[in-house]
Amino acid sequence: MKYMTSVWILRVFSFVDNSLFLPIIDNIMAERHMSYRDRALSLTRARGIARARDFKAAGIPLVYLKRLTDAGILAKLGRGLYQDPERVGEDVAHDLAQAARLVPNGVVSLISALRHHELTTQLPHAVWMTIPHKARTPMAAGLRLEIVRATGEALTAGIEHTEVEGVLVPVYGVAKTVADCFKHRRHVGEDVAIEALRDALRQRKTTPSELMAFAAIDRVASRMEPFIKTMQ
Repeated sequence: MKYMTSVWILRVFSFVDNSLFLPIIDNIMAERHMSYRDRALSLTRARGIARARDFKAAGIPLVYLKRLTDAGILAKLGRGLYQDPERVGEDVAHDLAQAARLVPNGVVSLISALRHHELTTQLPHAVWMTIPHKARTPMAAGLRLEIVRATGEALTAGIEHTEVEGVLVPVYGVAKTVADCFKHRRHVGEDVAIEALRDALRQRKTTPSELMAFAAIDRVASRMEPFIKTMQ
């Protein structure tokens, strides 16, 4: 009789385990999957363009990123960059947003900054960025970058921010950009620098005093001053 009782008890626990515990475990797994998906989408929408390290920091397994991209829920822009598919290419300055995420210590500069400020008709073949002098050269598969380096105020002065597809993009202001073009005239061409200076003054996007302040920081004051005087 005791043996029969123990068998019956075993069967009861077996029944409970199969009908109750396993569905609960399945539900937990499904809820966890949905939670990861929702958190990944929320993170991507909040940051505009999210990096793989952002998901990892948020506790989202990277394996879910492939599942979400395969399902079309996320768009993979390049190595380690993800975006809401509805926002891809939403702004003509999309490349600036992508570059800002790829090079978080960089600032959009030179031809790309001129284009942003509508001071050139050139279409940059790459995104121009200024990074710290000792920073590692960024790897950007799928996106062309032109990198220049700077230190001190030449790197940190005159930075503005603009939002592109939900990403806060650092870009040098008008006066700093014009001064940078004179500083790097061998890269961009002095004719481009002079044209940018002329248009910036004509359109009243900056002032001679502001230009000279950044020219001093970039150590091109003696180069810029004669042009500024003739254009006033």
